[in-house]
Amino acid sequence: MRKLLTIWLAAAALGFSVASPGVYAQETPTAPATEATETIAAPASDATPAAEAPVAAEAAPAEEAAPAVEQTVDKGDTTWMMVATILVIFMTIPGLALFYGGLVRAKNMLSVLMQVMSVFCLIVVLWAIYGYSLTFGGGDNPFVGNFSKLFLSGVTPASLSATFTEGVMIPEFIFIAFQSTFAAITCALIVGAFAERIKFSAVLLFCAIWFTFSYIPIAHMVWDAAGFIFADGAIDFAGGTVVHINAAVAGLVGAYMIGKRIGYGKEAMTPHSLTLTMVGASMLWVGWFGFNAGSNLEANGGTTLAFINTLLATAAATLSWAGAEAMVKGKASMLGAASGAVGGLVAITPACGTIGPMGALILGLMAGPLCLWGVTGLKKMLGADDALDVFGVHGVGGILGALMVGVLSAPTLGGTMGDDFVIASQLAVQAKGVIITIVWSGIVAAIAFKLVDLIVGLRVPEDAEREGLDITSHGETAYSK
Repeated sequence: MRKLLTIWLAAAALGFSVASPGVYAQETPTAPATEATETIAAPASDATPAAEAPVAAEAAPAEEAAPAVEQTVDKGDTTWMMVATILVIFMTIPGLALFYGGLVRAKNMLSVLMQVMSVFCLIVVLWAIYGYSLTFGGGDNPFVGNFSKLFLSGVTPASLSATFTEGVMIPEFIFIAFQSTFAAITCALIVGAFAERIKFSAVLLFCAIWFTFSYIPIAHMVWDAAGFIFADGAIDFAGGTVVHINAAVAGLVGAYMIGKRIGYGKEAMTPHSLTLTMVGASMLWVGWFGFNAGSNLEANGGTTLAFINTLLATAAATLSWAGAEAMVKGKASMLGAASGAVGGLVAITPACGTIGPMGALILGLMAGPLCLWGVTGLKKMLGADDALDVFGVHGVGGILGALMVGVLSAPTLGGTMGDDFVIASQLAVQAKGVIITIVWSGIVAAIAFKLVDLIVGLRVPEDAEREGLDITSHGETAYSK
């Protein structure tokens, strides 16, 4: 438990270290309801705005005569959301799978591919059965939704979900599909922390438990209009806390509880194919445009802002990681460039909809060196065998982005928030959301891993680990000899 406490305190300290003390106004605006949804029946075609009704002999009060907002569904928005959903699937399978697969030893390549693909499929199914209902099903509970849409009950092709623009709707089915990919990739990210030594059954059982008791409540708290963190005014446009910090903490807890790989620190455990890792990182970058820009839920100017911010921050982080690595180690590596790109993508995720392009460049330049420290200096401090540096990249980058959105969203720094935006107040709100996510995910993960260990066991036998999980867990190999 001392090691778990160390990571929670280290992450919290890292978050507060980038806070800025600026003060501009007295109120912090409510964060955008990025994924908050409302199912509304399609409007009748003959509906008449109140303003067009004949004037009665005794006029009603002026406030009662306001025209009703007509609900509309744009085919372009619907098409874009389908494309964005496909892009997030693409960034997971094959993108994340290849990125992770290239980083492990050849004898474990297929096991990582299998884990990522199976976890993705499992969570998509669980999302439809109960995940969507408990996250966005409605009600006023600040920590979880309800069972009103269990098994997608009541959802039809005619039911609609709200967007950021009043009266502009999208079909609820595509919102459900889009959100299922977020839940699925979050759980898939975790497997990189304990790659090469965990049982396949343990991966699936853990992800099912953690998804239910960590992902769902955090997503509800951050993105649902009734959510506890949302009500505070926290800004998380596409998942800095919900996806990256949430997954990173769970992965690190798993690395502690499962233990280090046999030979860790004594034997070479170099990636078997940096070519595949680079291909996977590139796929992640392409798919991330759906992840970030799709979170705007419409195809408009806000979407293009998230799009260009995703491009610029990632490019800047790739260069800054490579530059920092060259200064520290004397050479810039391909692995470093690929990792820097992912670090930039992670950092820009919570901020892509509310900061300006120059803010995205600044954030990317910060993310590269900080994530490099996360996979080197911080990793040594924590002492865990986080095999594929899930916490060093997703945890550190997610904390950086979640906090810096409280600074770079200010209009004086090119952000899109109102003139009453308060940097100091918003930073406090962002930090609170980060800490809640770290503690919640860490506790749930520790309990879940313990339960899994009691039920099926966490780790493969030593001889199976030495031979490799491809053969011992799946009976096949990635490469014929």
